[in-house]
This record gives sequence, C-alpha cells and structure tokens, in this order.
Amino acid sequence: MAKPGLPKLIATDLDGTLVRSDDTVSAYTHEVLQRVRAAGIRIVGATGRGPRLTSLVRSDIRDADFLVLAQGGWVIDQQESQILRSERLPGPDLSAVLADLEAEVGPLSVMVEALEHDDAPLWGDYDPTWRYPVVVERRSRTECLTGDVIKAFARSFEHHVDDLLAVAQRIVPPDVASVTQAGLNYIEICPPNVDKGTGLAVVAQAVGVDPADVLVFGDMPNDLPMFAWAGWSRVAVRNAHATLLAVADEVTLTNDEDGVAVYLDRLLSR
Repeated sequence: MAKPGLPKLIATDLDGTLVRSDDTVSAYTHEVLQRVRAAGIRIVGATGRGPRLTSLVRSDIRDADFLVLAQGGWVIDQQESQILRSERLPGPDLSAVLADLEAEVGPLSVMVEALEHDDAPLWGDYDPTWRYPVVVERRSRTECLTGDVIKAFARSFEHHVDDLLAVAQRIVPPDVASVTQAGLNYIEICPPNVDKGTGLAVVAQAVGVDPADVLVFGDMPNDLPMFAWAGWSRVAVRNAHATLLAVADEVTLTNDEDGVAVYLDRLLSR
C-alpha cells in the first residue's frame, strides 16, 4: 500500500496508462497533473516512445519535469533543456541478437529506430500490424545495421509476443542487449542496461530523490523494471498486462477511465 504523505516524484507510462485508447489525454488528467506539480511533486513521463516522438510526448504530458524515452535509453531534463542519457546499440550486436532469435523462432519482421530528430522515419520493412501512424523508410537488414541504433522492433509471424519475449529473455545476454515488450505485438531490443528503471535512476540522481519516494504507474511488461525500482507505490491501471497486475501494490481504473488522474486526485485530497 502507499505510504503516508506524498511522494516526491511521480513517473507514469503514457500509452495504455495515461493516454486513452483514442490516443488522447483528457483535460481532467492535464488539470490533475498541473495540481500535482503545483504541490511540489516532480513529474516524469516514462515511455517506450523514442526521441523522434519527443514533441508528441510533451503534448501528452505537458507538466513533465523530465522525459524518460526509448524504454529508458534517452532521458531529457525539460527545465534545463539537457539530454542526461542517450544510449545506443551497436549494429553488429543487434545483428547477432536477431540471428540468434531467428535461429530459434524463424523469420522476424524488423524495424529499427536510428534517428532522433522529430518525426524521423523508422528503417526496415513496414508491417501492417503497426498500430500508430509511422513513416518507414525501406532498407535492407544489412543497411539498417551498419551503424548504432536507438532500439529495434521485432515481430514473429508465428509466435505470440509474450512467447517471443520469453525466448529473447532466455537467449539474449543482458550485457549485449535488453529486451522487453510494450503492447505493440513486437518485442523491443534496446542497449544493455536500458530500461525504465535505469532511466528513472538517472532522474532520481539528478534531483536527489530516493527510489523509496517515487510513485509509478504502468500497464505493460516494459514497466516492470520501474515497478521493481520505485518504492513509494507501484500502481497498475486495471487494463494492465497480467505480469504487471501481479506485482502492483495497487490497481486504479483503466486508462480510458482516467485511472492515473483519479488516483492522483484522491492522493492530493487526502
């Protein structure tokens, strides 16, 4: 259960947690977050979205003091306009990971995120299962992996994403790459030691906040590391993945019911 008083820092996932199914954030949620910040509590947007979507992230969580992007690999201090972390995965390492995975599960559909500017395209093969509007620049696997990348998306044609993730977590050495999934039917392959927990640790160190004073919200397996790291309370939205519900301290309403804002409104009122 949540501790008495108020946390010093709040971090929330966006898609499926703060953002509703129609890809909007309610006026009520924005208003509650304004009050959270006015109460002296720092706010962090912690998302799998890469730096190419920074403007969209800022629109969805306007009162964020920090942004943790790309599953934790990219950290931005909004007040100082500084990038505190910018990790990349070497192309040859990613190539080896993909080869090992395909040896186990068969061919994969792969796109890579290599560019950091706003609205930058992904590279690879466009997959019609991709949920969001995106520009994909068609490139061969070899062309995609000639340099370092921010992360890669891989989808199996035959295996459920949870099963693909289980295989990846079993065979990919953690000192080579981190793997997770965020609800897009893809696993995401990131640089080693990159997850939302390590991203939030960068923020906490920058502002001198202990993990025990951090409240987090999430909905998918990519939120598990920040649930393991934060100590004030770990809150899942009711629509969350079973693995997150299993480790949550508390469960709030769904994202479509503004569950994060409802929880925070009650927290500020008690």
